[in-house]
Amino acid sequence: MTIFDELESEVRSYCRSWPVVFDTAIGSRLTDVDGNSYLDFFAGAGTLNYGHNPPALKKPLIDYLQRDGVTHGLDIHTTAKAEFLQTFREVVLEPRGLDYKVQFPGPTGANAVESALKLARKITGREAVINFTNAFHGMTLGALSVTGNSMKRGGAGVPLVHATPMPYDNYFDGTVPDFLWFERVLDDQGSSLNDPAAVIVETVQGEGGVNPARAEWLHGLAELCKRHGILLIVDDVQMGIGRTGPFFSFEFADIQPDIVCLSKSISGYGLPMALVLMKREHDEWDPGEHNGTFRGNNPAFVTATAALREYWTDDMLEKGTIAKGERIEEHLSRLAEAASPLELTPKGRGLARGLAFGQAELAGKACTAAFERGLLMETAGPCDEVMKLMPPLTMTEDELDEGLAIVTDAVHCVATGA
Repeated sequence: MTIFDELESEVRSYCRSWPVVFDTAIGSRLTDVDGNSYLDFFAGAGTLNYGHNPPALKKPLIDYLQRDGVTHGLDIHTTAKAEFLQTFREVVLEPRGLDYKVQFPGPTGANAVESALKLARKITGREAVINFTNAFHGMTLGALSVTGNSMKRGGAGVPLVHATPMPYDNYFDGTVPDFLWFERVLDDQGSSLNDPAAVIVETVQGEGGVNPARAEWLHGLAELCKRHGILLIVDDVQMGIGRTGPFFSFEFADIQPDIVCLSKSISGYGLPMALVLMKREHDEWDPGEHNGTFRGNNPAFVTATAALREYWTDDMLEKGTIAKGERIEEHLSRLAEAASPLELTPKGRGLARGLAFGQAELAGKACTAAFERGLLMETAGPCDEVMKLMPPLTMTEDELDEGLAIVTDAVHCVATGA
């Protein structure tokens, strides 16, 4: 352990909550160098929706590498990219009636967001972007400008401009009509609001506290954007690729965003990869206007193609995710009732779930207690007040039961001060 303390920057974070050295991982479990097994309710912050080292993706990757397939390609044409694009069109876009062009930015979610913001400004000729309270869109400057968390924003060291926050769904606990302020300032010539190029939104705010938006709220937002000529960007970096059930998290609201950001689980294997999807008429980029050295990660194309073929040619994974999510919701509701002095509030959708604590500091203590019992979890929310449950979508029923039992034990531990 000393090498990490001696050499690695103080910026490291997750390892402080889980002070062991992990060695191997498969499915929903990680094992440390001492042979201790840990159940994973973290899933790489949404990067490992299919679990660790899924066999259906590992073999095509190994075969590709063994035959000396192109690994680094920038944006040159390769067989791996062609197979991914063809499969993505046939398995994802066409069945959903979506006519999106596909851009490969740099391989992170933040880079996808940066690209989307730049493209929206180029299309509209406007600078301003509307974001939402408690949003998280990444750690680069453009992404931080539309992020809500004050600690993360403070790390920028410079003013974060050209973005205006609006209340997210249920920000006022249902006491204020949807979009009352937003529509008022858009229509008021004295509001000082610059005409927005775009609105960027998460359908479930992950880092912001596992806050789900209602279908009617998202639909109303899409209609508002259409009326005012504002582009709608959905950041599906963490909540896409089946995390809430459907492949895209916005499908349940029956909307078609102008631009969609994907990353994290799109490669299916934890390999860096990101996509920006844009309606065909919005593809106004000039060649090379947005690029990146690692936008052609061909091993990620291979595993992404295998993941689409393995998990998305039928609806079994989607149905399983929804069913498991409902089980978690029922369990957390019973737990909240049983531990009422803690003022617990279940939150989320699909397999993005959270348990908010009335006393914020207790969420972290509960996650620590869970780790001591062999379960990996993180906190979320502006005050880290939410225990966040993000298991792999492929987790078995027995593993889910095991994890929920640990969550219950950890909460009771905090409640009793044991």
